[in-house]
Amino acid sequence: MNSLMDVESETTVTVKDITGGLDVKQHLEELGIKEGVTLDVVATEPVHVHWGPISLAVGDQKVIIARGWADKIYVEKGGETLPLLRLEKGDVGTVKTIEGGKEFEGFLSECGIVKESELIFLSHIPDRTMVLAVEGEEMRMGEGQASKVFVTREGRSTQINYLNDGEKATVERITGGTHLQEKFRQLGLNEGAEITLLRRETVAPTPKQGAYILARIGEQLVTIGHGLAEKVLVE
Repeated sequence: MNSLMDVESETTVTVKDITGGLDVKQHLEELGIKEGVTLDVVATEPVHVHWGPISLAVGDQKVIIARGWADKIYVEKGGETLPLLRLEKGDVGTVKTIEGGKEFEGFLSECGIVKESELIFLSHIPDRTMVLAVEGEEMRMGEGQASKVFVTREGRSTQINYLNDGEKATVERITGGTHLQEKFRQLGLNEGAEITLLRRETVAPTPKQGAYILARIGEQLVTIGHGLAEKVLVE
């Protein structure tokens, strides 16, 4: 058996097994993919090459999300479902698929991103290093990681990314898994901590490129990210 990612275009295969947890299987079943299903691989498409986090407008709110998070979001644009990372400045898309499980969907919902929500792609953000003072101690993090930290500034909630050099704020919440939260706690970045953005340092970009699968199940065309496609074993 091979994973779905290894199947060449214009090939018909049958799903034999799906690895991963219950969330993975339930999500794939929502797309019509389960053991015993026959599907046609239409194409394997490259994701547009970009690095760093992205800025989006969700309703009347602007948010920044890490590339790793954006890589798991698929939107409908002009009748076609494609990765969020394929959009360009000014493009509008409607969220159709979020890969990553219920916990991940919960993280995104804190940023206002849920299924069927409309997004406007604003821009790509350079993946700079942010140098912060946290309770007097200096720490560094990338723009993508910083996007998971919300702070209170002048009575309003915002992400660290929107602070200006020299500006102070208070940590409100950290959006992310327990590993990230524990890492921040060890560095003293807890709820209620006072932080100051000292400066940003530019780093050399590291382009990343993935791929996604277009498959046809009966009359339905579905889009499957590379992470999920690797968990679908076919022959």
